[in-house]
Amino acid sequence: MSLTLHTSHGDLKIELFCDDCPKACENFLALAASGYYDQTKFHRCMRNFIVQGGDPTGTGKGGASCWGTYFKDEIRQHLRHDVRGVLSMANKKNQPDTNGSQFFITFSRQPHLNNVNTVFGKVIHGWETLDKMEKVPVDAKSRPTVPATLNSVTIHANPIADATAR
Repeated sequence: MSLTLHTSHGDLKIELFCDDCPKACENFLALAASGYYDQTKFHRCMRNFIVQGGDPTGTGKGGASCWGTYFKDEIRQHLRHDVRGVLSMANKKNQPDTNGSQFFITFSRQPHLNNVNTVFGKVIHGWETLDKMEKVPVDAKSRPTVPATLNSVTIHANPIADATAR
């Protein structure tokens, strides 16, 4: 299962781990399919760490899951923050089971996030876009000072919707 995040800096093609993290993937796909993520800001960008988005308020304090409530973590020991380009759910101040709409992509290996955040995908194409995003100028609070936007999402195949249709 893959999708493309069309950002203001280029495209990122993502592979989702639907078999391993069905709730996180269902949530992400449902929000993407509904247009929830369209024209949202990447509100946090920290070199050698992460770029974070998925909050329609653009503040880093908003966003809800497709169910309107938080959902449980899906921590899998074989899915780790061990390379550049890992896609994970952001949670509320590292509190377990507080996944909503926010997500992040790693710029480098981040082992301290293992067993804290649900890894549910990875970048498979668009490394030059991730490079550009990492170089976005930011203020003292790691907020981009130039627009860094998720313009839209293209879902290439949606196994969850396909299964529901059957």
